[in-house]
Amino acid sequence: MAKIVEKIKQPISEEMRIFEKKFYKSMKTNVSLLDRIMQFIVRRKGKQMRPMFVFLTAKLLGETTERTYRGASMIELIHTASLVHDDVVDDSNLRRGFFSINAMWKNKIAVLVGDYLLSKSVLLASENKDFDLLTVVSNAIREMSEGELLQIEKAKNLDITEDIYFEIIRQKTAALLSACCEIGARSVGADEDIAKKMYRFGELVGIAFQIKDDLFDYTSTNIIGKPIGIDIKEQKMTLPLIYSINTASKSERRWLIRSVKKYNNNKKRVREVIEYVKNHGGLNYAEQAMYDYRDKALRILDEFEESEAKESLKTLLNYVVERKH
Repeated sequence: MAKIVEKIKQPISEEMRIFEKKFYKSMKTNVSLLDRIMQFIVRRKGKQMRPMFVFLTAKLLGETTERTYRGASMIELIHTASLVHDDVVDDSNLRRGFFSINAMWKNKIAVLVGDYLLSKSVLLASENKDFDLLTVVSNAIREMSEGELLQIEKAKNLDITEDIYFEIIRQKTAALLSACCEIGARSVGADEDIAKKMYRFGELVGIAFQIKDDLFDYTSTNIIGKPIGIDIKEQKMTLPLIYSINTASKSERRWLIRSVKKYNNNKKRVREVIEYVKNHGGLNYAEQAMYDYRDKALRILDEFEESEAKESLKTLLNYVVERKH
């Protein structure tokens, strides 16, 4: 997988190198505690998939500009802030195999660090008068918060339909990838129609990405660091489970809902639910939905001229649905 990521980065390798320096600079602070935490974050960065979407979209449509670099930094600041806040919300002590910020410095500091990162993103836009990009990221932040709250609200009664599920993941996950692609387009002066088309492309990719994540709950191993059945334990209704409940007999439906509501901490019962979902087509249904969203995204890319950036976006899109973690 590492080789695939390097292949994807080839058309934007120089941009990513410059971006890393600019991103680190954007996180600098005179507060020593905060600066230590920022260095801790930078040293443990992930694949930086979101900035890759920004730069590849920009390259698909034109040549990268300083606005592209600022836009990518804004996106990565928001993404990092969301991870820090998520670890607090989920009471998680690990992130990418390392201790999380809240595990190292406690929740209060973690929340403030997340707030600081969000403020840096907004300031980066306002100080450079990138008000169009600021609108894009502000909408993404709003949608991510709404999606998280909608999921919490619906988890109380487990009354999540497929439509609500897709709305939750569109907001929670896809909104930021939509913002990546729209910012990439706007940063190189693309017109409104193209910017919105790339927004839709990012949305489709984001939905496929989240379905893949949800599938890991039924197939993962310790390699990816996500224990099997964790979504069921946390009473999160994902597409494989929603499909299985919707197609079950009345008695089986009652058993499934009761299992998630009352026995979500019972490892044996969780394994039984997982086996039921596997044996009744839940995984196949979700996989097909994931590939349908990928194919819709590919059709949008097909409207553009052939280029290295386009090929990398296609490879990145396929990586999203084929990845092992």
